[in-house]
Amino acid sequence: MSLTPVQTSNAPAALGPYAQAIKVNGFVYTSGQIPIDPQNGEIVSGGIAEQTQQVLTNLDAVLQAAGSSGEQVIKTTVFLKDMNNFVAMNEVYGKYFAKHQPARSCVEVARLPKDVMVEIECIALQK
Repeated sequence: MSLTPVQTSNAPAALGPYAQAIKVNGFVYTSGQIPIDPQNGEIVSGGIAEQTQQVLTNLDAVLQAAGSSGEQVIKTTVFLKDMNNFVAMNEVYGKYFAKHQPARSCVEVARLPKDVMVEIECIALQK
């Protein structure tokens, strides 16, 4: 079994000693993505909708670098700072996963890195 780390400059660099994703046995396991703009390293301005869109853009970049895509996602885990943001997050999320809806868990957490509102990780198949 070979573990292959994934790295792309089209998504934010890892904030610690971990890979953006790992490919193994035809699967891609992504690290959680937060709403950092990879071009400037800053948290995107706006509310939960803007942050969710950036998270999904970052997640898509990691999946593409791993030889996968949103249509290959099996399961996501969404971490919200405030469950009151669920409806607004879900609206943006639903547009990204309009053709294919993977399994999903969504949990409220006490705090996220850089005090963002949302983080999403996923498991996908390689194409």
